[in-house]
Amino acid sequence: MNGAARKGDRPREEPVKVSAQYEGMPGDIARGRELARMFLARVRAAQGPPVSDRAVELVQLVVSELLTNACKYAPGPSLVDLELAEDRVEVTVWDSEPVLPVAETADPARVGRHGLEIVMAVCESFEVHREPVGKRMRAAVGLADHLTGTAALGRPA
Repeated sequence: MNGAARKGDRPREEPVKVSAQYEGMPGDIARGRELARMFLARVRAAQGPPVSDRAVELVQLVVSELLTNACKYAPGPSLVDLELAEDRVEVTVWDSEPVLPVAETADPARVGRHGLEIVMAVCESFEVHREPVGKRMRAAVGLADHLTGTAALGRPA
């Protein structure tokens, strides 16, 4: 450190992030869910922001749905990034298909094709951007369980 730290200065922290590449092979979605579980376990172990059990389930669900779409509709590889951003996890999935997904009108009689509806319903935000090759989908999932009032694991109630 160059010079003395001033009162109130916080050390600059490196981003907490993990990335993985998938090839659309059997088991990729399960590996994506495991990536999410391990990432959030690391956040908990580092005494980062509180992570509720519900948040762990939702991040796995979002990774699963977005990665399923990438494996199902996009030829070639896909990339998954998970990054801690204050009190949320940003889930980013890149795939090689340039067509942007569109959520269909809710239809309880429809079998399948509800993934994007689910992602949009459980996330704080969702956006899709066309890239020079393919597209990038980003969803933000809150870490605290504000809906049920359940205390986050590892934190006093």
